Amino acid sequence: MINRKFKTAGIEPLFAYLILTFGFIALSVFLFYKTAFAPYIYLLSALAGIANLSETRRTEFLKLCFGDSKLKKIRITENLAAAIPFLIFLACKQLFLPTLILIILTILLALVNFRTTVNFVIPTPFYKKPFEFTVGFRNSFYLVAAAYALTIIAVAADNFNLGIFAMLLVFAITLTYYTKPENEYYVWAYSLSAKKFLLEKIKTATLFSALLIIPIAVILGIFFPKNTDILLLFYFAGWAFLVYMIVSKYATYPAELNITQAILLVLCIGFPPLLIFMIPYFFRRSENRLTSLLQ
Repeated sequence: MINRKFKTAGIEPLFAYLILTFGFIALSVFLFYKTAFAPYIYLLSALAGIANLSETRRTEFLKLCFGDSKLKKIRITENLAAAIPFLIFLACKQLFLPTLILIILTILLALVNFRTTVNFVIPTPFYKKPFEFTVGFRNSFYLVAAAYALTIIAVAADNFNLGIFAMLLVFAITLTYYTKPENEYYVWAYSLSAKKFLLEKIKTATLFSALLIIPIAVILGIFFPKNTDILLLFYFAGWAFLVYMIVSKYATYPAELNITQAILLVLCIGFPPLLIFMIPYFFRRSENRLTSLLQ
């Protein structure tokens, strides 16, 4: 199925896998180079992705299709397959204890299932501009809380790099709010031109992301005043990636983001100056895509 998606996007699967592998290795090396807390962050990142495979409705669907006897085998195989890149990198770094812990937790997660949504309403400051941040924050508030906790740890451990990671983690969370296209009605309802619609979306995203990230930025600015220039650099880089996600999303609207855009995002993460070209390119494509709907 993955190969089919690559081919539909006009990309040779082998080339796509090479790009994704390079991006994963580059990000992993960067993380371990920047902070001593990398093994713990790495474990949490792996488990956060694997945990999505234990969602209740998904598990129930597999149970109906394959029955109880095969369900556990399928779930363990899925989880181990998702964990393999992390396990290989940890083993290459000779971090055998984190590798063992990840294997054990990966198998345990395969034996449980849980709902990824909560059953109570969490108040947010985003209700005036639905819907990305309202819905997204309610589904990821615990990850934002974890980023704030990492910020406190960074200050206590006098580790500026860990604080930067916490800030970028919040940015990464906000990026996920723009991965799924909304119903066409919610775009059509805007009485704006395509250009003004995109600028309004960007304005809302930058404002609401600031509400989540400024507490971290202020704390880091107070306790690491000598690194203010680096802090601002990463702050505006995070905004640039958020803008990229918005214009990239509407460049294919109402379809979902395709494999090509995902690969370009990985390339931009590896070489951020590419955003200077990618953002205007996808902005123009988004304008063309939305013009007929917003006329």
